[in-house]
Amino acid sequence: MDWIWVVLIVFWTGGFAWIADNVRTALRNRHERRMQVLEADRQERLAVEAAHQPPEPVCGCTHHLAKHDKKGKCHERVEVPTAWDENKKPVRYESAQCNCQQYVGPQPLSQVFADELTDRAG
Repeated sequence: MDWIWVVLIVFWTGGFAWIADNVRTALRNRHERRMQVLEADRQERLAVEAAHQPPEPVCGCTHHLAKHDKKGKCHERVEVPTAWDENKKPVRYESAQCNCQQYVGPQPLSQVFADELTDRAG
């Protein structure tokens, strides 16, 4: 019967609210840490997937290598500003050919050839 008085005193002094608040805070912190771990796992998975991709041959003009000819001239159409407002921001655009002249990205391998390392005849 003595433990009932202890429980009632703790209840009257707000002890249960303190316990409930601590439990709620602990669960919130645990949830936030779990979400951070899941986000870190997602970022790691994306980084691993990106590491296994070959580099994209992209020019400084952001167009793909396939849009450039052998001399390096880009044949893609882009929007060029033709009119500006009082704050020098473009308000009208027209289509024009990209001015890029040089491809600066990684050179793709066209073919790989390796000589035989051993002589099978002897």
